[in-house]
Amino acid sequence: MILSFKFLTTALVVGLVGLTSCKSKQEPDAVKPDAELAQVQFNADSAYQYIVDQCAFGARVPNSEAHDRCADYIVNVFKRFGLTVNEQKTTVKGWDGKMLQCNNITASYKPELRERIVICSHWDSRPWADADPDSSKHREPVMAANDGASGVAVMMELARQIQQLNPSVGVDFVCFDSEDYGAPYWGPQTNDENDWCLGSQYWANNLPKDYKPRYGILLDMVGGDDAQFKFEYYSMQYAQNVVAKVWSAAQSVGADNYFLQQDGTAVTDDHIPMNSIANIPTIDIISDNGNGFSRTWHTTIDTPQNISRETLKAVGQTLIQTLFEEK
Repeated sequence: MILSFKFLTTALVVGLVGLTSCKSKQEPDAVKPDAELAQVQFNADSAYQYIVDQCAFGARVPNSEAHDRCADYIVNVFKRFGLTVNEQKTTVKGWDGKMLQCNNITASYKPELRERIVICSHWDSRPWADADPDSSKHREPVMAANDGASGVAVMMELARQIQQLNPSVGVDFVCFDSEDYGAPYWGPQTNDENDWCLGSQYWANNLPKDYKPRYGILLDMVGGDDAQFKFEYYSMQYAQNVVAKVWSAAQSVGADNYFLQQDGTAVTDDHIPMNSIANIPTIDIISDNGNGFSRTWHTTIDTPQNISRETLKAVGQTLIQTLFEEK
């Protein structure tokens, strides 16, 4: 994912946070102080271990052995928790002309239910640490503990607990491949940025016509020790009510020190094809520290040592509460 350098207006943000004295009929309450809380507790230690497990394969760069072995691991974990797993294998073309073996993995809870929620993350690693402070490392791969593995780990822990949570809707956990293969600074630069998010573009263009989930939640860099989450621009453009729903859940569980009621930047990420191609209103929960992404973004220090269990807990418990409140 990359920044697109658009910003929300203050008026739009004030409209979202919904101070009840000036909330319009179209704007859902952002805070529900009397909300019933889910009893299921997200286990951050478990989620952290899933990150370690993914990184143990090495950088999950497309066309690598580590990539293939991690795909098998992801499939097996979701199957172990009783979910129905589908692998969407295809070939996509990278910015450099290389043909990439792409595997979008979907794990479905109660696939027979028509009413569904999508929770998703990319699982691949960027081949180049082109934002590393040490320029000699720019052509080394990224371990992607935060930028990749953290979102998958949160989904795995949700899947482990989903039978106990027993939400009233079906849930599809989607692991997108080939998200982070966008051109580095030494490659060709384009305005459309279509060299990113290759797996989700393919997924969005090849959905069954009758697949109409209520909404989607994309997780990206949700485990960093410097994480904070703001109103991402395209999330507000396409799915403002979903932003309000999730931020409300965050406040209910006491995670509002992570889910800030502040305007954020615009990000080219997997939620773009989900919104613009698949027409699934989808938000992006993505780390935004005010000066860009996490300090480990696209660097060689994106390792488990820089993952925060507290951040994982905040995000995971927020999602448990969000699913719990679905009727």
